[in-house]
Amino acid sequence: MAKSGEQPNYFLRDVQKLRGEAQKSISSGAVTSDYKDAKRSVELLQGALATEIVCVLRYTMNSISVSGMTSKSVAAEFAEHADDERDHMHRIAERIDQLGGIPNFDPKDLASRSATEYGGHDLTLAQMVEQNLVAERIAIEHYRDLIGYFKDRDPSTRAMLEEILADEEDHATDMLDLMEG
Repeated sequence: MAKSGEQPNYFLRDVQKLRGEAQKSISSGAVTSDYKDAKRSVELLQGALATEIVCVLRYTMNSISVSGMTSKSVAAEFAEHADDERDHMHRIAERIDQLGGIPNFDPKDLASRSATEYGGHDLTLAQMVEQNLVAERIAIEHYRDLIGYFKDRDPSTRAMLEEILADEEDHATDMLDLMEG
């Protein structure tokens, strides 16, 4: 509490110093001086971006190529997951841009940059569901690792990844339900 006649201090750091630092590094956008290693963060997010691109492609192909008695409902489920993965892809790409990187959408070497595999198009429904469940489990572990890395380094990226992780866990549950149904 401020003493009589003193101005209360509403800030944890010297505001004049913060303003000066912000003005000096204005071209860095969202990346402030307390970001430990934005370049490494971008590298790690490029892998997550590639993984999401592969997932979009796999779920889209599955939604188109699924056949059989339950194909319409399963195709709709696959299409919904493709939309979710596309949203993840977009969010990660935006974060890479915020951190001063350029999102890598180049299809060259996409498979080697991704934690998950694309799979095939000539699969049974059971194979598609199993392949997607495996991919979701890989993505879950990958995001848990990334969340641990970003824990104190970058709270904004960590929060985004935690939201994506929750979606991936929902996807895994959906695939397990399809497998058991």
